[in-house]
Amino acid sequence: MPFEPPTHRVERSIRATTGAKIIAGIDEVGRGAWAGPVTVCAAVTGLRRPPEGLTDSKLLTVKRRTALAQVLNGWVSAHALGHASSEEIDELGMTASLRLAAGRALEALPVQPDAVILDGNHDYLGPPWRVRTVIKGDQSCISVAAASVLAKVRRDALMAELGSDHADFAFQDNAGYPSPVHKTALRALGPTPYHRLSWAFMDALPRWHHLKRVRVDPAEQNPLAEQIGFF
Repeated sequence: MPFEPPTHRVERSIRATTGAKIIAGIDEVGRGAWAGPVTVCAAVTGLRRPPEGLTDSKLLTVKRRTALAQVLNGWVSAHALGHASSEEIDELGMTASLRLAAGRALEALPVQPDAVILDGNHDYLGPPWRVRTVIKGDQSCISVAAASVLAKVRRDALMAELGSDHADFAFQDNAGYPSPVHKTALRALGPTPYHRLSWAFMDALPRWHHLKRVRVDPAEQNPLAEQIGFF
């Protein structure tokens, strides 16, 4: 069954109820990866008709997503990306790192939004931003869908760049997420400088356990990562 295209329903609702003029959609990518940054995009789209085929980046092929990102770069009113590195994730935990990356993206916008639409059901951003959370916002909200595509394409390109000196990990294919090739390289070669050394997968690498970092607050560990077994 085809997915319903995203609309401006939420954006219009926020405008009507709050008087907000500039609304940014926010989405993240890299939350469940074992290596690399978490990347957040903030996109301001106005209420114009979106490019054909716009939807959650995870529902698009690599070819279609890449082509759509090129169109979106010229279509959005404004957008900016923010990253939190693997070192920051190890030090701060995922929630604080998402807040850091989102704040960097919002502050990099040429115009400051009056309100923010955040994908999901958890407001990890908080004050001073006026936030509306929307479950599956990347499928239902045009601005969030645009942010999801731009964030995914940029982070994938970044991971390919970071992986150029670590070919055995195939970051250009897995973007730092666990894959058979990635796991095999971890066992044989140990973590790269881009791995999240406080994460649970390090417990399955006794040869490299001396590199494991103890995070300050275990509750900050990404729940998804805790569920992914190494083997």
